[in-house]
Amino acid sequence: MSIPDAKIHPVATGVAAKTVANHEGPQDLIFHAGWFCPYVQRTWITLEERGIPYQYKEVNPYHKEKHFLDINPKGLVPAVEYKGKALYESLILCEFLDDAYPSYKPTILPADPYTKAYVRIWVDYVTKNLTPGFMRLVQAQDPEKRKEYVGELLAAQRTLAEQVKGPYFLGEEFGLVDVALAPWIARDYIVAQHRGCKREDAGEAWKKYADNLAKRPSVLNTSSDLEHYEEIYGRYLRDEAQSESAKAIRAGRAIP
Repeated sequence: MSIPDAKIHPVATGVAAKTVANHEGPQDLIFHAGWFCPYVQRTWITLEERGIPYQYKEVNPYHKEKHFLDINPKGLVPAVEYKGKALYESLILCEFLDDAYPSYKPTILPADPYTKAYVRIWVDYVTKNLTPGFMRLVQAQDPEKRKEYVGELLAAQRTLAEQVKGPYFLGEEFGLVDVALAPWIARDYIVAQHRGCKREDAGEAWKKYADNLAKRPSVLNTSSDLEHYEEIYGRYLRDEAQSESAKAIRAGRAIP
């Protein structure tokens, strides 16, 4: 089903609009983004956390310019141009920003090799369990399937919560596991309101961790007004969305 352009607000709103306004000038790093996209928000949070200079460019998902498709053949946001060279994929971009801008502190990944590997294990857990679990629940139409997916998502949340060492995954330091998950925490009111899956249902540890992520300044500063997310997620709640992630969930494939 084709969705008219008018159904998506064209630009960021609220606090995120102010962040965009602060990053309109030319920079060595150009950030091609979609304000509504949780994958974009991962990279955006990383840029804000580390104070890296960047130029924000909004990509219209229904009218992608040739230049954008040239730098990212998949046609998906986020993507960056760094000194004239293109890269994409949200978590890869987060790690790239650590490598490309080592003097900007703090980094998103820890320096210790063991801890870095440990973090990557749990980022993989988020990618394979929490984010697709969230989207399966949002798109589910059958009441029995919804109950099943609620149980699966809560179980995955409890498993991750058992590993959390402080306000953030590794303790006091905000890092890549937190970045990987935070955009879905910023949107979890969708499953709370429409699927009856609330933070507290996963237990006190999860709720405390999720609450800390939700109020992190970099998360707030890259979040638009909730009413405009409602316009987008309504399609997913009706299982009408035609994004690549929606198609993958519908077909039982990994999210691209």
